[in-house]
Amino acid sequence: MKNSFIYPNLKSSLFVSIFFVAFTLFAQENIEIEKEMSIVKTNKDADLKWGPCPPFMPEGCSIAVLHGDPTKRNVDVFFKVPANSDIPNHRHHSAERMVLVSGELQVTYEGEEAQIMKVGSYAYGPSNKPHKAKCLNSGPCVLFIAFEEPLDAFPLIVKE
Repeated sequence: MKNSFIYPNLKSSLFVSIFFVAFTLFAQENIEIEKEMSIVKTNKDADLKWGPCPPFMPEGCSIAVLHGDPTKRNVDVFFKVPANSDIPNHRHHSAERMVLVSGELQVTYEGEEAQIMKVGSYAYGPSNKPHKAKCLNSGPCVLFIAFEEPLDAFPLIVKE
């Protein structure tokens, strides 16, 4: 008789415990989400902190971090180069998702035809796929780029 009484109580206690643990975890996640603030930026905002590009990039190249930490996953940046600038052949460990914010950019991925990006154009670049670009004379060119992995860029020597 005692066992039939203990089992339903044990079952109920287990259910209640799982419910409270799940509720607590969900509530903590919501608290973290609520702490993060939304942002809206343009490439002309005065408070953007533009920093230098890697040394192999063209003179006048700069990067502004919009969201995230460049040393960690999921970072968003503005990437800017002057008109008539060549962006040398390079690759990234991360895939990149890009939208051209200003200028006109010719992008060439290894083994593919060159493509022209105009303002509002979206481009996806697979991780480690070599590519080069040229900001045409309607520049400067500003790209919004979302990186999945930490921000990096490695120059590649083009074999002619």
